[in-house]
Amino acid sequence: MMDDNEASVLIQIKPIVPQEYEATGEVVLKAYRHLLGDSLDEGYARYIGDVSARVDDSLVLVLKKNGKMIGTVTFVADPSSPMAEGLEDGEGAVRILAVDPAEQRSGYGRLLMAETIRLAKERHLDALFLHSTKEMVQAHNLYLSLGFLRVPKRDFRPIETVSLLAFRLPLEKI
Repeated sequence: MMDDNEASVLIQIKPIVPQEYEATGEVVLKAYRHLLGDSLDEGYARYIGDVSARVDDSLVLVLKKNGKMIGTVTFVADPSSPMAEGLEDGEGAVRILAVDPAEQRSGYGRLLMAETIRLAKERHLDALFLHSTKEMVQAHNLYLSLGFLRVPKRDFRPIETVSLLAFRLPLEKI
């Protein structure tokens, strides 16, 4: 977790600007390659690394530590967005959560998720929904600790070698 004694650490979470697209894409690819290794499909790697392709249809947040890009998450509030895969009425989506491997297990993913939850509540959404590959156990533990519930009936396989697990966070009690 973050050390409270680090008084000089400045954490900033904000919407992305064009000058940050490249650094954000690099963080995403580094994080996903760290977690998925050789199972990260190159087509999917291009997709998640291309931050500019999703900024018009979603809100891409970045997390900076002392000015250095270390994390990102994509929030989708519009069910008609191309980024809103499989959303039901009243749901928002969490997509492409990534924290630099050197900064993982320090609470930064939790901070990004907390901001996403805040934004979803601000928009009066009923729930947040996400898919995660079965290999991302560390992320699953984070989601479950935040109150997300597994929704096996919404699991799916976009391709034969990839299994995506569904998670949903009802927002009415948060």
